[in-house]
Amino acid sequence: MAGLADSGVQTPELPSRGYLGWALLIVTVLITLWLGPLDKGEAAHAGWLSLLPTFMVLVLALTMRRTLEALVGGCLFGYLMLGGTDFMVQFADTGLKVMGNPTIGWIILVCGFLGSLIALLGLSGATQAFSNWLGDRVKGRRMTLLSAWGLGLVIFIDDYLNALAVSASMRKLCDRFKISRPMLAYVVDSTAAPMCVLVPLSTWAIYSAGLLEGNGVAEKGQGLALYMEAVPYMFYAWIALLMVPLVAIGLIPALGPMRTAERLTAEGKAVIEDSDLDIPASQATPRLINFFLPLASLIGFTLFFDVDALKGTVCALLLTILLYAAQRLATHEQLFDAVQKGFQSMLMPLGIVVSSFVLQDINEQLGLTDFVIQGLEPLMTGNWLPAVAFLTLSLITFTTGSFWGTFAVAFPIILPLAGALDASMPLTIGAIVSAGAFGSHACFYGDATVLSAKGSGCTALQHALTQLPYVLIAAGLSTVLFIVMA
Repeated sequence: MAGLADSGVQTPELPSRGYLGWALLIVTVLITLWLGPLDKGEAAHAGWLSLLPTFMVLVLALTMRRTLEALVGGCLFGYLMLGGTDFMVQFADTGLKVMGNPTIGWIILVCGFLGSLIALLGLSGATQAFSNWLGDRVKGRRMTLLSAWGLGLVIFIDDYLNALAVSASMRKLCDRFKISRPMLAYVVDSTAAPMCVLVPLSTWAIYSAGLLEGNGVAEKGQGLALYMEAVPYMFYAWIALLMVPLVAIGLIPALGPMRTAERLTAEGKAVIEDSDLDIPASQATPRLINFFLPLASLIGFTLFFDVDALKGTVCALLLTILLYAAQRLATHEQLFDAVQKGFQSMLMPLGIVVSSFVLQDINEQLGLTDFVIQGLEPLMTGNWLPAVAFLTLSLITFTTGSFWGTFAVAFPIILPLAGALDASMPLTIGAIVSAGAFGSHACFYGDATVLSAKGSGCTALQHALTQLPYVLIAAGLSTVLFIVMA
């Protein structure tokens, strides 16, 4: 069976469809080898050529319906441009460098241990207990979707915690009311980065506040205060977040591929596979405390350690193991087998995230971000600055899958420009952060998108395509507001 298509159902694909992507890649590779690699000076100022690796990823993904293979193919093509016949050496060296990056190590451990925690919740019957408890109080699909949205509002600390915890908690209940997995993924993803950027206690806010201070835009210790001034102007995050209840109650209908996915699920024709995060429950009686205590400890420990999701996850995982062992819900072997299987279940989404970081390295060497910003900088004048900044950076974050990295490049370029043009600083900051939220929401190989799809039980590409109409609506309205408010 091929990957999930737009419709939300698995169908056999014609062999030529998958071969089309590979044929395109092979032909492009041969042309690139014939032209020869760029030298170092050319690579740093590649211009329009800097768009080619990311464009290759998008084309391969749409033809193959596979995310990881598309990323690897695009990366190999990028290193062909940079190193010619030494492309495999460069690919291997960069892969090793990325794996040694502390940020990647942090991501791997956070996501892996979250997978372990979710597996333990399933083993203990805690997930089923929560589903039963909420099912007795929630009647129908509307209330189920609103409950998923509300749970996402509560877990605002980190988009990784949000994406995995909410999707794993709500998946069984959504299946009961025949809500498609892509619809759940859309709801979860819409309360991941969009919610995190609006709350000053989140990892997004703390990182951005540090950049504001580091670039001299805010005085030492005042970065978070300036960030909070910009929160009302983070239009994309607000609109994406507030659209969810409108979709849930039907004021905004299911659109495009999402409509097809919902119809097939309602008719019982969508193929729904059990997630490898689902571990068969033990024979113990499901207890609600075994769900809420681990989740509360996850949030509490993360806040206690200054919003460090890794330390919070490790402490919550240890507490959960001790809690379940004390109740004899499973043997020690079963508990640690679940920890291992849960970690293993995250290998595919982690492979996508790691590959996206390799692609980011290629884009940096080709100067993609600087090329796009400098090319559109003449348009960033007067009242147009916030809107143009939002559109420009949204394009960059969507195509590169780099959100915080884009902030690091954009803040020292765009914010001084805002000061020189006497543009509203909070509005401009809101535009930059909104672009990051857009990219995290829309990019099909972005971390939050991948994790939301994983937890909900669909592919990253299927999730991205089904939520694309809602993403574009939110982006369009945001652009209008940035123009009006300038």
